[in-house]
Amino acid sequence: MSTNKEIINTNHAPAPIGPYNQAIKAGNTLYVSGQIALSPQMGELVQGSVSDEAHQVLKNLKAVLTAAGYSFSDVVKTTIFLRDMDDFAAVNAVYGEYFTEQAPARETVAVAGLPKNVNVEISVIAWNG
Repeated sequence: MSTNKEIINTNHAPAPIGPYNQAIKAGNTLYVSGQIALSPQMGELVQGSVSDEAHQVLKNLKAVLTAAGYSFSDVVKTTIFLRDMDDFAAVNAVYGEYFTEQAPARETVAVAGLPKNVNVEISVIAWNG
């Protein structure tokens, strides 16, 4: 049985910094790689608060979702990685600005480190049936 798998990449989100793609669409499901607070225009990290980082992460996710024909309302699962769980409230507040209806399933975990020493990374799974 053959699988219909499509690679999704857009220049409106940061280019991958390793051997992976921004997203893979398999059937009606979109798997979006973790995004960090890299500016797609400059390729540099957004400086500022963890809230500033979270906004850029979610803008990057939106760009990948849009490139694949999806939106935040199609997201069924998110994973948030935080370098410090003390940042949970700030990131959660920003997250709530983007997921305004039918919030997806989610987990938030604290990790020892993230790429480029950022404070937050978020990945999503979306479904459009």
